[in-house]
Amino acid sequence: MSVSAIAVSGLVKDFGSGTRALDRLDLKVETGEVHGFLGPNGSGKTTTIRVLLGMLRADAGNVALLDGDPWRDSVELHRRLAYVPGEVNLWPNLTGGEVIDLLADLRGGLDSARREDLLERFQLDPTKKIRAYSKGNRQKVALVAAFASDVELYLLDEPTSGLDPLMEAVFQEVVQDLRTAGRSILLSSHILSEVEALCDRVTIIRSGRAAESGTFEELRHLTRTSVVVDTARPIESVTRWVGVHDAHVQDGHAEFSVDAGELNRVLERLVNLEVRSMTTSPPTLEELFMRHYGEDGSAHDRTSGPGVVATR
Repeated sequence: MSVSAIAVSGLVKDFGSGTRALDRLDLKVETGEVHGFLGPNGSGKTTTIRVLLGMLRADAGNVALLDGDPWRDSVELHRRLAYVPGEVNLWPNLTGGEVIDLLADLRGGLDSARREDLLERFQLDPTKKIRAYSKGNRQKVALVAAFASDVELYLLDEPTSGLDPLMEAVFQEVVQDLRTAGRSILLSSHILSEVEALCDRVTIIRSGRAAESGTFEELRHLTRTSVVVDTARPIESVTRWVGVHDAHVQDGHAEFSVDAGELNRVLERLVNLEVRSMTTSPPTLEELFMRHYGEDGSAHDRTSGPGVVATR
């Protein structure tokens, strides 16, 4: 039986009196998977990653990283993992190449051929001083240093911050390569399409606790499917159907969202109205995320309010 890359149970971390950043958090990343870690600012994502890195000591709970203790075994574990933060602070008088090599040496070295391949793919000039780099290029330095190292686990905290869409695509390609090679990745990101494209499983964190965890398919039940339909017969009655929300109807054209459990019954009723055309959109990860948080990032009770209709 393989050991999980990350196994966290009941993790508690307090800062001062009355400030609980992590409240009995459970998180598991299986070996060889890409695991999405979602939550707004202040939900506890970065605190969790700092505990995993051994930068903070847990106040309670169990934390295992590559079958070791991140606080007690941090030196050994850091040779087996790579970390990329969203805000990269590097030595301004060193060149990008020097920083890549320095960070790699701290982990025990890197693959020179892979280093050159990544420099080309990320279009990074390693001869320039760090102080001459844009934010995006500083981020590339950290990514190349991490991905050129032969490690078992990658902790990525908003890793594509500052990258343009072309470089985000390159990042996704590299992550797919790492998954194929059996590496484990914890990916914290606000780019929900990125998480949806890359991750095998997702954990949504709210107020320091895991609100939901599972595959994307398993979590689709939390949201509603969007429907756009044109019918030959009048469709105004759809506004009164069970499971239908936010319906907009005009001249035989309707747009609405449907609870997952009512979708088949709604489709059966639409057939009786002589459907001319229809498209359905499964819930996106953005909708899934917004069911847990309001637009201001506050906790949102998914059982009481209306669902989020996909933007078209």
